[in-house]
Amino acid sequence: MVFKRRDPKPFLRAMLELLWPRGGWARAFHYVRHRLRRLPDSPERIARGIWAGVFTTFTPFFGIHFVIAGFVAFVMRGNWLAALLATFFGNPLTYVPIAATSLWFGHRLLGTEPGNQDLGAEIKGAWGDIWHNFIAIFTPEPMAWRGLAEFYDGIFYPFMIGSIIPGIIAGTIAYYLSVPVIRAYQHRRKGAIKAKFETLKAKAAAKAAEVKQKKTE
Repeated sequence: MVFKRRDPKPFLRAMLELLWPRGGWARAFHYVRHRLRRLPDSPERIARGIWAGVFTTFTPFFGIHFVIAGFVAFVMRGNWLAALLATFFGNPLTYVPIAATSLWFGHRLLGTEPGNQDLGAEIKGAWGDIWHNFIAIFTPEPMAWRGLAEFYDGIFYPFMIGSIIPGIIAGTIAYYLSVPVIRAYQHRRKGAIKAKFETLKAKAAAKAAEVKQKKTE
């Protein structure tokens, strides 16, 4: 295959780079910012895509953030590629404060108390029920829902409800910061392309004049 790596990346290394990209998250951030600014679309459409991506990172639907961000961008008539790139706002460095903020808002909006929940134990219990129920499909074992119910009531539902307010706030801030930056970059890029074209045009004219002069000699 043309695009296959000559040296296949080990599985452990690939997983580590998901948590900490080569060059660090600062380099990854600059790369995403560079790609966003170079998208061939209007600043407003790109910024709406960024809004969709940033908003989505505050939701608890981990694993399908790309799908949700693309759908939200479609509904908002934003740039879907910008939405996918903007989901990198959610990363191992930001997931903890994002989750804490969404859960805090969720419990306040629902009028519940977070209590002394062990997030790791809640997730483990939920996944335990999922695996048990999968096995139960093929065995006489009864289905188990307690771990899933506790995870949904104590973590997932408050997370989902609480993600709306901080997601809207963060997305709106990202939108209004992005529009002028992208517009200025596009104007500067257009100016640079125009200047390069004028330089090439002048060189071509000079070359043509030189050839013409040689013919008349």
